[in-house]
Amino acid sequence: MVLLSFYCILCSGLEFRVSSINPEDREPEHAILPPRGWNSYDSFCWIISEKDFLKSAEIVSQRLRPHGYEYVVVDYLWYRKHVKGAWVDSLGFDVIDKWGRMMPDPARWPSSRGGNGFKRVAKKVHDLGLKFGIHVMRGISTQAVNANTPIYDYDKGGAYMESGRTWRAQDIAIKEKPCIWMPHGFMAVNTSLGAGRAFLKSLYKQYADWGVDFVKHDCVFGDDFDVDEISFVSGVLREQNRPIMYSLSPGTYVTPALAQQINGLVNMYRVTGDDWDKWEHVLTHFNTARDFSAFNMTGAQGLRGRSWPDLDMLPLGWLTDHGTDKGPYRACNLSLDEQKTQITLWAMAKSPLMFGGDVRKLDNTTFGLITNPTLLEIDYFSSNNKEFPYVNGINGPTGNNKVVDTSKKPVLAFTSCEDAKANSWSTQSLAKDHGQICWKESSGSKSREPLCLHHRRPLEALNEATMKRNQGKIHLLQNEGMESCLDASPKRKHASHYRPGSFSPCRTDANQMWELTESGALVNSYYGLCAVVNLAEANAEPCGVRSWIATGRNGEIYLSFFNLNDVKMVISAKTSDLAKALPGRKLNASCKCQEVWSGKDFGVLRKTISTEVEKHGCALFVLNCS
Repeated sequence: MVLLSFYCILCSGLEFRVSSINPEDREPEHAILPPRGWNSYDSFCWIISEKDFLKSAEIVSQRLRPHGYEYVVVDYLWYRKHVKGAWVDSLGFDVIDKWGRMMPDPARWPSSRGGNGFKRVAKKVHDLGLKFGIHVMRGISTQAVNANTPIYDYDKGGAYMESGRTWRAQDIAIKEKPCIWMPHGFMAVNTSLGAGRAFLKSLYKQYADWGVDFVKHDCVFGDDFDVDEISFVSGVLREQNRPIMYSLSPGTYVTPALAQQINGLVNMYRVTGDDWDKWEHVLTHFNTARDFSAFNMTGAQGLRGRSWPDLDMLPLGWLTDHGTDKGPYRACNLSLDEQKTQITLWAMAKSPLMFGGDVRKLDNTTFGLITNPTLLEIDYFSSNNKEFPYVNGINGPTGNNKVVDTSKKPVLAFTSCEDAKANSWSTQSLAKDHGQICWKESSGSKSREPLCLHHRRPLEALNEATMKRNQGKIHLLQNEGMESCLDASPKRKHASHYRPGSFSPCRTDANQMWELTESGALVNSYYGLCAVVNLAEANAEPCGVRSWIATGRNGEIYLSFFNLNDVKMVISAKTSDLAKALPGRKLNASCKCQEVWSGKDFGVLRKTISTEVEKHGCALFVLNCS
């Protein structure tokens, strides 16, 4: 039950329908609005077939396209044979051509036979009035490297020749940089080599020839950051005679400072790891969405248009599980209140809306959530979207205050080395080859011990090449004398704040190699990124109540309350505080409004907005204070 301490009336303009938008009538600027579509991952994992995909595309065209959903995307491993022994990180089950390029598995994608690739699938998708997308991995496949396939020269139509020889996969592969979450599958390529650039060009030119409109590029962002590959691929896509949506997918949490290096090169980029239908996954997105909004990243300059921080797909409706080879078979584990919270945050943060559930079994409740006209209006056309900090919450109708653990602890994270904050490490020598390195910003606090690590020269390598590569690098140990070193690779892929923090037996691997620069930056050899220390809540999750605010295109104000606690909360805000978040707006002392999820018309607000919100639930108000 929703209890309100004010009266509201229905705001004008609330009945806007996204169905009135014709995608072909939009401005020529690419990705001017947050992209919408359907992705196969949450419901089919990697095993989707051509038959199931095209059936899903038909339903998207009929039911979701009128609401702005225009992309249908085949997620990862469309080139892997669905046979015994094949799984997410298996090796030797992929279909590649003689140039080492991935080709659709003909058993699952029969129209790809004869070198057609996805041409016929893309044509059928286009005939439905939709746009076609695929997921691709970083660099080159391990299978192609093991086969040492020649490199294709797209411009000359044959093997790539330079310095009088034919270049092959092993010439361009960087074996010490595999994809962290799929180490047997793919590795980086050397983009400083003409052959490395030729290989990437042959991939993305082929995708364009197939009719691909959307590329989701994995293992080059976040944990596997590779700005060189992103920059080169962006350039290839920019040269095409039609816009191709360029999307990035990371392994885990991404910082705004890191994203600022690439947002102008792409159209959307994931800022979290995989989001599944778990409440703890939803929780992690609140701080992330707040931070990217604060950095003015929403709708910033992008490839041939704009770019959008992406909170990941919406795992609603009928789903499967990640990493499985089983198709959709279960319902979403989030409660209805949790689902409303998720899609409301996505809309208020103007995230791309990529639905992940099985559209062949799209129930009315899920359909109502992903096509809610107010949410779609907010996601497309609102502005000044940001977290609204002027809210209070008390525990349930009794009014007892909720006790929340707000203590902080240091957490190691990565950022761009261009970030001024990165230059905050200091060191002191304890012996000839040993010392201690500390984070300066924490050392001045009387209530907190500084975060310090011991450093030493790495163990001697077994070969000359490795010794040369690690010259000047250091190992980081938690305590002097221990034989476990800080390992920057988490080897995981899920939604959470990034914590390298794992100590493992000391090796000469790149992810255990660190370099302290003269400016005080601590650079990791694997990522080429710099370590910083952030303060996180002791329970590692955002707590209490949260709120977001935004302005509508007709002057209305959108205000959302989120209850992240495990009990009901009465959440309130003063109407006088609305202007604090909307500088320059002249607001009346009273506001007319409607609460969206209850659908009720509540009259006029005068001083306070107050409502009881279910645990993990939300309220969304449309206010007219002009």
